[in-house]
Amino acid sequence: MKQEDFTFVKDALPFWNALSAEQKEILEYSITLRRIPAGTIMHGGADDLDGLFLVKKGQARAFIVSETGKEITLYRLLERDMCIFSASCMLRNINFEILVEAEKDTEAFLIPSTVYQSLLQSSIAVSDYTNQLMSSRFSDVMWIMEQVLFMSFDKRLALFLLDQANIEGSNRLTITHEAIAKHMGTAREVVTRMLKYFAAEGMVELFRGGVILSDPEKLRRKHA
Repeated sequence: MKQEDFTFVKDALPFWNALSAEQKEILEYSITLRRIPAGTIMHGGADDLDGLFLVKKGQARAFIVSETGKEITLYRLLERDMCIFSASCMLRNINFEILVEAEKDTEAFLIPSTVYQSLLQSSIAVSDYTNQLMSSRFSDVMWIMEQVLFMSFDKRLALFLLDQANIEGSNRLTITHEAIAKHMGTAREVVTRMLKYFAAEGMVELFRGGVILSDPEKLRRKHA
């Protein structure tokens, strides 16, 4: 591992300093850096046994797919985020398939499942970190489920657009109606109809392949 990569891993893993010298050495020599093109499935469900991904740069999304083929994004993975559900040792008592896709060209460190499982069993610091991360991810999932079950679609879409603008650091979003529909677990026609309504209300402007948030404050009031 390059020195700059080693430094990144140490800084990104909050339990690093609590590991023994032997554990650090095992972790250092087992981690590999993977370069993943946008659109690639990084983790394909419970049968994919690779390990945990720690994002160095890029962007990915964790999502589930219904029996009818509809997708819904559960949470995003950005720099320094770890995908806890991509390891088989984390999935033994989980009865739904979580997939992970690179949304942008991504570089991520892979920690093999067997190595992480060993650390999980032998280090209280790793166990504490894992429990906190699992709780955080389940909170993300429950928030999405709460939106789907109890929030009107116009509010959900307003919230999605604001979140996307925050992720991209811009009010000009290069994202298709089809992609928005995949994130939100609905049909493209539903998204298109609501975006046209938002445009008529002066909240957004539509262009081919994207959306401009022309009045973000009005969008915020929409989901308040």
